[in-house]
Amino acid sequence: MIARVLVDTPLPHLDRPFDYLVPDELRDDVHEGCRVKVRFAGRMVDGFVAELVEESEHDGRLAPIAKAVSPEPVLSPAVITLARAVADRWAGTLSDVLRLAVPPRQARVEAQPSGPVDGDLPQVTDDGWQLWPQGPAFVAALAAGERPRACWSALPNRDPARAMAEACLATLHAGRGSIVCVPGVRDVARWDAVFTEVLGKGRHVVLTGGEKPAERYRSFLAVARGAVQVVLGTRAAAYAPVKDLGLVALFDDGDDLFAEPRAPYPHAREVLLTRAVQESTAVLVGGFARTPEAQSLVDSGWCAEIVAEATTRRRAWPRLDVTDGSVDGGAPARLPHEVFKAIRAAEGPVLVQVPRRGYRSSLACQACREPARCATCSGPLGQAGPSAPLACRWCGTVAADWACPACGGTTVRATSIGHRRTAEEYARAFPDREVVTSGGDTVLDTVGHEALVVLATPGAEPVAAGGYELVVLMDTWLMLGRDDVRVVEESHRRWFNALALARETATAIAVGDPAVLQALVRADPTGLAAQELADRAATHLPPIGRLATVDGDAETLAALGARSWTPNTEVLGPVPHEEGERLVLRAPRREGAELARSLQQVQAERSAAKLTPVRVRIDPLGF
Repeated sequence: MIARVLVDTPLPHLDRPFDYLVPDELRDDVHEGCRVKVRFAGRMVDGFVAELVEESEHDGRLAPIAKAVSPEPVLSPAVITLARAVADRWAGTLSDVLRLAVPPRQARVEAQPSGPVDGDLPQVTDDGWQLWPQGPAFVAALAAGERPRACWSALPNRDPARAMAEACLATLHAGRGSIVCVPGVRDVARWDAVFTEVLGKGRHVVLTGGEKPAERYRSFLAVARGAVQVVLGTRAAAYAPVKDLGLVALFDDGDDLFAEPRAPYPHAREVLLTRAVQESTAVLVGGFARTPEAQSLVDSGWCAEIVAEATTRRRAWPRLDVTDGSVDGGAPARLPHEVFKAIRAAEGPVLVQVPRRGYRSSLACQACREPARCATCSGPLGQAGPSAPLACRWCGTVAADWACPACGGTTVRATSIGHRRTAEEYARAFPDREVVTSGGDTVLDTVGHEALVVLATPGAEPVAAGGYELVVLMDTWLMLGRDDVRVVEESHRRWFNALALARETATAIAVGDPAVLQALVRADPTGLAAQELADRAATHLPPIGRLATVDGDAETLAALGARSWTPNTEVLGPVPHEEGERLVLRAPRREGAELARSLQQVQAERSAAKLTPVRVRIDPLGF
């Protein structure tokens, strides 16, 4: 018997299965998908058995498998096919993707059984979908075993976790499983409780990279063995070996936590969409905001829309007023008059979203306004607290006797104020209210319904019992001022997520330019996504085109810049970038697969020649 083994090697020119002989004494322990050890390039390495065959196409003598690590089949054929597609899509190697897909083995956990759940499934319900005209039909299609695909615009005061759980329950009734991915572990904790309530105890597992190794492997095995068919998790869950997969779902797909920071840097949304095509599953991409990528699925007709009627949508979102943040006479104020009045009038909890975390994150000379810089590395100086010394944000050097090199001044002013400094000002302005902060190292998950003022950085907003009575979006121009091609999309995503925490009949105030905040005023995330997609089309950026960045030394990138790529690839650069230089390759979407293959070939050639690899990213979130 011959085993085709996927060897764990980082070398791109060896990115293929290798045939090994299965010794007679290991025949009972070697199965497709199990872990083995083999001798490869003179040393013992790990591997997975991809396939068992009777004959090999290799002409020479085959080396035997050295050890059967475990007979447990942890790598299914569907996940192998998915991992190969992901590696090819992002110009990576199969072994890199398999490290993301299969958690490390825990022998003690593997010896424990994964028993099936007893009891009948709860009845299918679509209560969480009643505000969307297309919602009940979507759930009914899932229950009937169909494969609908939809982009869903969620609304405040309607728990998206419950709606997603109902979709998974309907899929279970059709005898199929589901994968649901949310951005972070805080989201998983909230959604886990809702899934348990809707599906019943033990009918789903949680898979995240932050779990303890034993717990994560226990959940993984329950799925691989078919004992559980519903998986809830972060981006790590996208590869879960669910039996009879019927639905892949993602919420808040614009969150950068879905972008894998390890090679080959895939995005969970694209992994799940690839899986949907390969395994013929239903698709549900939801969020309070909508990304251009999701909008492109709708515009192409590949996904339908699940959206509320205009009247329902406007009633669900809080009424938003925009102020420029000035007071009488045009002088800027840290606490605009409109915000002060609204907080004074609020009887329930108030959420204030502050763009920057920390205390005083950016300083300048009080006299001449020259930015305060570190004498050691020229990094920006900041202050961590009211009694903390000035220190460099890059190297940490304390500037005890700082003096402005331009004018000699020794007094600084804050050009950027963080949430902790803002909390001090709010505490003085509202002495009758408790002011709490959420951000940085201290992130709150929930707050009560009492009249608190919660100052939170984007993404760290706690959920208030019953919702916030007032939501304030401070200094919106700071978020829009970042140098990022996705700045408008990302800023609005965070603003819509904050507004979605408001209660019914709540109000909101945004401090910024009314002309650029109309999507918030109109409560129209889909309109903004359509505009962003049109802008991407004009510049041939993803998802309209394919874009690859290649980081390396100047000599290597100069040679790659002169290389022949696809017929319509544009070569931009190289340009200086952080620790080296960067080359940007932009191609039409139809040539994306060919461009990725060319980049894989570059890596294979350099690997075979024992040259330092370049860093390749395809469709990165920022570049």
